[in-house]
Amino acid sequence: MAGRNGRTVRDLRRANRTAVLQRLYFDGPLSRFELGPATGLSSGSVSNVVADLVADGLVEEAGSVDSDGGRPRTLLRVAPASGHMIGVDVGETRVRVELFDLTLTELARAERPLVQQRYDVDVIVGHIRDGIAEVLATAALPPERLLGAGIGVPGIVEHTADRGAVVHGQTIGWDAVPLEALLRAGSPLPDTAPYLIDNGAKTLGQAEMWFGAGRGARNAVVVLFGSGVGASLVTPEAEQGRAVEWGHLTVRVRGRRCRCGALGCLEAYAGAESLLARWREEGGRVPQGTDEETALTTMLAAAYPAGGEAADPVALAVLEETAEYLGAGLSDLINLFQPERILIGGWAGLQLGTRFLPAVRRHAVSYALRHPAQKVTVELGRLGPDAVTVGAAILPLADFFARGGRHPEPVPDYPVPAWRTALQERTPH
Repeated sequence: MAGRNGRTVRDLRRANRTAVLQRLYFDGPLSRFELGPATGLSSGSVSNVVADLVADGLVEEAGSVDSDGGRPRTLLRVAPASGHMIGVDVGETRVRVELFDLTLTELARAERPLVQQRYDVDVIVGHIRDGIAEVLATAALPPERLLGAGIGVPGIVEHTADRGAVVHGQTIGWDAVPLEALLRAGSPLPDTAPYLIDNGAKTLGQAEMWFGAGRGARNAVVVLFGSGVGASLVTPEAEQGRAVEWGHLTVRVRGRRCRCGALGCLEAYAGAESLLARWREEGGRVPQGTDEETALTTMLAAAYPAGGEAADPVALAVLEETAEYLGAGLSDLINLFQPERILIGGWAGLQLGTRFLPAVRRHAVSYALRHPAQKVTVELGRLGPDAVTVGAAILPLADFFARGGRHPEPVPDYPVPAWRTALQERTPH
């Protein structure tokens, strides 16, 4: 029966379960007494919801605490083994797959390097499937225990009713790739475990906002600085974050050609790929056959040598120019969105780290309007190289919370395009 606001009793119960689960997850362990003011529920509602969650195996006791003059109060927490999530980072140098329990403790991981045919759709789909099968086997976890697999990818993700998640990745050569349908065909996951796919910068942002340097901020921009650059905007209106194609902001008319095909994009100057290309053009020496991460390490060692050696002036000049472009790009975000915090993550951002950050911060403030610039802080993310994977795993976790801790319904079968039906015959190993 629906109430005046259209909500049914079932909706109300789900909302109450969600409220209790989230408070225990982020603030627990808590007693029943503490859950009342924390959730806004009556003591009777709290008792009923907790009883249901304990019966479902989602909540367990976690010791007790003395009360004022009364008997000790039992503490409650979310049961770590009551659900599991998989996070996948389709990155620029590798596909990383991690299995987590409900409290995001890592249980297993698998990595597949991307060398040749880096973003061939068949290769990526195979790596994801194989990685999922590997972590499930490593942890000896029945697939039925999974809440789902979250996947962070480059590009724009469109969620459609007839094909599921479709990826538009112009910089990687993906034109409307129905990734969810391709993964579901021959999937190592059961029908009740969804694939939840979103932009990698957005999953990075979600991880930093939930567990990292963004906690407590209402408005933030989280930057993914890798081979290219991307960003996620978090506001009160978009609490889950919104991916913005910041890397393709034009910073120089008729400038360098970006890998998206346009001229003068920020990514053509501030991404690691372009940074290394500019160093090579100026005579920088990178050993043949090295990947981007190793090449950037080589460049950093040349620009900031240890032991009192002379710095390579070319490497240093390119890095300083890159810091200015990145700072100028951040100033646009500051002027447009007036965030409280800007957080820089991604493998290249983490490698450049504290040596690079002061120059980026200085340029960002100098190019931005004075008032919003005075209110923003620019710092590194805190979750390290696994932040995208953790953020991807948050996608099924957030979905689990939204359903009040209920496991998903069977996922619909999306039609697989004829040009990819061969993928159905590929089995994980």
